[in-house]
Amino acid sequence: MNKTEKAEVISEITEKLKNASGVFLVDYKGINVADISEIRREFRKEGVAYKVYKNTLLKRAIDEVGTYPELSNRLVGMTGVIFTDENYVAPGKIIKKYYDKTGKLAFKGCYIESQFYGSEKLDVLASMPTKEEIMASIVGSIAAPASGIVGAINAVMRDIVSLVDEISKKKAA
Repeated sequence: MNKTEKAEVISEITEKLKNASGVFLVDYKGINVADISEIRREFRKEGVAYKVYKNTLLKRAIDEVGTYPELSNRLVGMTGVIFTDENYVAPGKIIKKYYDKTGKLAFKGCYIESQFYGSEKLDVLASMPTKEEIMASIVGSIAAPASGIVGAINAVMRDIVSLVDEISKKKAA
């Protein structure tokens, strides 16, 4: 790889780092081609990009961007990089699922927005709710008081109807 090719790759990595809301590092040592293809497919299905770069080029891009200092220390061995935009929960879930199944694709660490999570935080990341789950929860919380009001109004109407019914029974008797 000549200097211009290296500069192009560094520029590509830098652009991805600047645009990503989440950057994950994994060790893909010992994973065969079929499995890595399956993992890439899983990531693609979730709208997440998985790439492998030389550690030296990745380190230079990280240093150039300057926002992911903790990742530079973790660029040892065979490193895969996962870039994500809004769906920052999916990579953690996919990594954990594959790691639990095979013991491979070890999580090295990640940044979500500006917060760093070390390798010991994989369980926490994998158990985080997705954006859709959070939105459903918020909508449910907002709708709960409204349904409570509707229930209270219905209860008052039921009481009035039963009261009118009792009065009409007494007058008929």
